[in-house]
Amino acid sequence: QVALVESGGGAVMAGGSLRLSCVASGYRHSTYCWAWFRQVPGKEREEVAVINTDSFSGVTDSVKGRFTNSLGRPTFSQDNFENTLYLQIGKLRPEDTAIYTCAASRGAACSVPEYYFWGRGTQVTVSS
Repeated sequence: QVALVESGGGAVMAGGSLRLSCVASGYRHSTYCWAWFRQVPGKEREEVAVINTDSFSGVTDSVKGRFTNSLGRPTFSQDNFENTLYLQIGKLRPEDTAIYTCAASRGAACSVPEYYFWGRGTQVTVSS
């Protein structure tokens, strides 16, 4: 049974950073797409960053330059042994406050209908 568990959220001041973690236990797919979403109560869920085994990656426009490296790619890192995906989020703003949730597909396709596995989320709160 696959389970995704997020951690790394917290309360930070504007300008701060956090490293979000998503541990995927029981996940055995050799090709995959992993994504981070965020949602504020009363608003639609937003896909923040995505990466797959075909070397495709991307971020939503509102986090470019903050959740990305100098090449403009999302600041993902992985620990394959621990089956963990990390996302470094920086230069945080109050509008980044949300519950951040990771999702994973059963193949390399990166689209909402393909995300079969979901975590419960981790809260990120950014104060000004």
